[in-house]
Amino acid sequence: MKNTSSIKWTNSSVRAFAADKDPIEAMKAASRKLVLKARETGWEGPPFNPLRLAEMLEVQVEANSSVADARLISTDTGPKIEFNPQQPRERVRFTIAHEIAHLMFSDWSDQIRNRNARDEAADNWQLELLCNLAAAEFVLPIGSLPSAGSIAPIEQLMRERRDYDVSAEAFLIRLAKISTQPIGVFVASPFLSEGEERRYRVDYFIGSPTAPDVRISGNVVPDESVVRTCTAIGHTDRALENWINDSPTEVECVGLPPYPGSRYPRVAGLVRFNHANQDRRPIRIVHGDVLKPLGGGPKIICQLVNDRATKWGGGIARKMAKRFPEAEEHFSRALIGLPRSDRLGQVIFCSAGDNITIASLIAQEGFGQSLFPRIRYAALAHCLKRVTQHAGETAASIHMPKIGTGAAGGDWPTIEELLDDVMVRADLSVTIYEVPPKRVQLELI
Repeated sequence: MKNTSSIKWTNSSVRAFAADKDPIEAMKAASRKLVLKARETGWEGPPFNPLRLAEMLEVQVEANSSVADARLISTDTGPKIEFNPQQPRERVRFTIAHEIAHLMFSDWSDQIRNRNARDEAADNWQLELLCNLAAAEFVLPIGSLPSAGSIAPIEQLMRERRDYDVSAEAFLIRLAKISTQPIGVFVASPFLSEGEERRYRVDYFIGSPTAPDVRISGNVVPDESVVRTCTAIGHTDRALENWINDSPTEVECVGLPPYPGSRYPRVAGLVRFNHANQDRRPIRIVHGDVLKPLGGGPKIICQLVNDRATKWGGGIARKMAKRFPEAEEHFSRALIGLPRSDRLGQVIFCSAGDNITIASLIAQEGFGQSLFPRIRYAALAHCLKRVTQHAGETAASIHMPKIGTGAAGGDWPTIEELLDDVMVRADLSVTIYEVPPKRVQLELI
């Protein structure tokens, strides 16, 4: 993906990391990949402890009260993160996560990455921006919050985030990613103009799945914006503004900790759009039979299978096999033709007649008892992209049970967020089918 923001990326570490991709999108992908790998090994929360990620990457972590905040250094035995244990707990977790993010840059060992030390490099804010994004993913990763309908005022959100023991930035980012409402979150940082006047630049913008598409990353915030009034960490303000999408839009702001070396806080803005993206609908969850998908037109029914299955298994898969035996036979022939090492992440499409296609997503490694979940989230994400492409080509709607939550041991909020990221943002209609609750029989005494 080419760089789609208006930020002029000049930092040498960032340019080497992203190559010809948008650095923000590249960092989102890299941090998500690490998180999904950790979730597969049983990493749970909230709170999610970033020390688990450090352990996976074989990084030493050591308390050092002489360090201002945290720093990443290279030692004879590998990377080491030193942190100040006297900082607030949520700050310690975020700064450790921030230093872990620095490891994603190939030149991390060329100099000490010293968070909150005075840094004179004019474009190091770009490096800090990306590491903050990754840190937010590490301390409150995919699947850590339930999907949100109504969004409380910014002041209440700042109280609620304490329940998760995370920074305001991390909480707002995750909220934007999972909300069913058309909202967005931006973070802006201060800089001095040629006239030495303090102004603000949008570092990044993250919209909910149903939010309108806006591209304001790198834009300078108008001087009259409410952003300029949040001059202290934790202070809030709000106003109706029209610089985000050329129509009066409600913006609620809160002051965030500054970048190293800056006097003034950064500012996070919660944007409440008046209208959702007309082409996008939130995931619909209904009580019904997935084998009788609702609506008209072409339909794709998705199921998750393991990489050793030569037949469809139990539960819904067994019912599917009985109803569509020819589709199961096609699946078996196709799977046998795939080398075992190449199966994860593949999708086998089988026609079932009546404008229905069965999509078998190979995203479970093996079967049977296991210490860790057998689902492979990265493989599932790849499968969803394949199904999305097929649905786009055939104008099909998507239908499935809560895939991955049975024998695969997957976490539904994580899977649901993957569906939002991949399918809802691609303007697909996604329906999830749950078995209707059983009737309670009256007991006669």
